[in-house]
Amino acid sequence: MKLLPSKMDLKTALEVFAVFQWTLSIVMIITTVILVNLYLVVFTPYWPVTVLILTWLAFDWKTPQQGGRRVNCVRNWKLWKHYSDYFPLKLLKTHDISPSQNYILVCHPHGLMSHSYFGHFATESSGFSKIFPDITPYLLTLGAFFWVPFFRDYLMCSGCCSVSQSSMDFLLTHKGTGNMLVVVVGGLAECRYSLPGSTTLVLKNRTGFVRTALRHGVALIPAYSFGETDLYNQYIFPPGSLGNRFQKLFQRMVHIYPCAFYGRGFTENSRGLLPYARPVTTIVGKPLPVPKIENPSQEMVAEYHALYTDALCKLFDQHKTRFGISETQELVIA
Repeated sequence: MKLLPSKMDLKTALEVFAVFQWTLSIVMIITTVILVNLYLVVFTPYWPVTVLILTWLAFDWKTPQQGGRRVNCVRNWKLWKHYSDYFPLKLLKTHDISPSQNYILVCHPHGLMSHSYFGHFATESSGFSKIFPDITPYLLTLGAFFWVPFFRDYLMCSGCCSVSQSSMDFLLTHKGTGNMLVVVVGGLAECRYSLPGSTTLVLKNRTGFVRTALRHGVALIPAYSFGETDLYNQYIFPPGSLGNRFQKLFQRMVHIYPCAFYGRGFTENSRGLLPYARPVTTIVGKPLPVPKIENPSQEMVAEYHALYTDALCKLFDQHKTRFGISETQELVIA
């Protein structure tokens, strides 16, 4: 009889735990913070604890927009190596980049949880600092995440910052050179297209990153993660159904399209919120030089947006067949 788990069993368990704790950490931390503080205020005499937490939040409000609070030992946790091995994740560069400049790395597609971008740029699990020596990555995400006590600190420890305009301006003007701002431009709007095999991107009207690059004169770098959209399935409601009407109503109200998605559970053939263990490879392309124009016109923004889109499509076409995508399939820019 097998009394003790094998090394392979332990490794698999650690990988599942690493992904599980990150996937559900936002839900668990938000819920815990709300419930605990409600309990302290309503049912105990310890309401000053909540006041102290809110006071600190107000005092520290601008930190996520001013470079965050990176803790390198957190980025190097052994836990993140298990996280990366779960899929596994792989980061490949096509060109060297110089630390004498700043860059905006534009990532596609968003997927449902952006697992690959967190693993590559908010941790050292993919060996970012060895692949891009002397470059400091800043993964930019929704400012709303930094409203939550404790979770905001967890994010900032990994090098995450707010994706607000003031945050990007600060990083490109107050942090010297060798900085890489990582932006997933499709955002939550792209989640609805996150289906296995999908190559649809929300990019046509996303021009803010180009305008920022022009204002600061920093190069744009396209990146595509092959396999990111394969990590979950979605249930597609028929047009006109109750579920479909709810999705459209919710989108009109809060500008977020709610997806009925699912992955695997703790056992391989069950359903749950864990992503499927499928490989994801992120290809980082060649920097696209951008001139510095303090007040770029709409025509100039459109010109460089078209150049960037063309560079992204070429990157995708050059590598797609290596990852099981047919030669005839192209990127769909929505």
